[in-house]
Amino acid sequence: MPDIEIPFDHRQTAHCESGVMSSLLRHQGLQISEPMTFGVSAALTFAYIPFVKFGGMPLFAYRMPPKAVIKGLSKRLGIKMHYETYGRPDEGMAALDRHLEAGRVVGLQTSVYWLSYFPPDMRFHFNAHNLVVYGKRGGNYLISDPVIDVRVECDAESLKKARFVRGALAPKGLLYYPESVPAQPDYAGAIRKAIRYNTGMMLHTPLPIIGVWGIRTVARKIRGLKAAKAKHNRLFLGHLVRMQEEIGTGGAGFRFLYASFLQEAAAILGQPVLTDIAAQLTAAGDEWRRFALSAAKMCKDRMAMDTDQLADQLLECAKLEEAVYRRLRAEIKPS
Repeated sequence: MPDIEIPFDHRQTAHCESGVMSSLLRHQGLQISEPMTFGVSAALTFAYIPFVKFGGMPLFAYRMPPKAVIKGLSKRLGIKMHYETYGRPDEGMAALDRHLEAGRVVGLQTSVYWLSYFPPDMRFHFNAHNLVVYGKRGGNYLISDPVIDVRVECDAESLKKARFVRGALAPKGLLYYPESVPAQPDYAGAIRKAIRYNTGMMLHTPLPIIGVWGIRTVARKIRGLKAAKAKHNRLFLGHLVRMQEEIGTGGAGFRFLYASFLQEAAAILGQPVLTDIAAQLTAAGDEWRRFALSAAKMCKDRMAMDTDQLADQLLECAKLEEAVYRRLRAEIKPS
């Protein structure tokens, strides 16, 4: 295969899936920011799922599951996406080469652990990391990874392992790209639908493990941790913070990203009040950061373990977020 480098505008973003989608759409001529991509997809959430284990600990999620950004955005803006998965790694790599030879940049789902351009101490077993491939030089693929500030390269064998790793959220060689993009999407309508969906999920899901109710459930769980199980408590809290801070942009980061979306939405909808609500959500994100800092210090014995303090901080996060979503529902009426 001859060397191929398709002209592509690389930009660093906050989160991989929303970053890849905004990059792919810009490449197709649709100028859309990462915050708008994330907001219109209605991917903001909170979930505590004790029956799904991640590294032996319950799953905490601050955004919707992998592919939710891609599918939610496509549905609301009328974008037609093309998806391919493969049962055999060699077949999947050959298909990637064919797309590049046809002049097409594509998004891939991969495992962070096997991507050779990540420093060893930054690799972990997360199988839903998204990136863009825009060319191939020798045995290396040219990659625009949205969480890295520069263009990178990955050798073919490492990329194959990253695409076909097994386990939770196995990518199965997923390859995707936009087939058709509307020239003038109905942003106003999409924004209203997305906000109504997001706020409904965060406020009214009848499950105590989802949304604002889910945050309060975790606060009760933390308050009930037994002092005699100090090792387990540190593992539990450390896992909660790791999921918040390292998987994607984490709990606070997704709140900041959604706040930026609300700022853009304020101009598009002609509703300046959304800028004020965005500031409220930023304050909630700041509280999530303070919670993470306290929990991390306690886990490292830099502060005395105080589960009541941590529970109270989480309840404050829930209180701040609930106020945001109730205001949004009051301002954004059903279309």
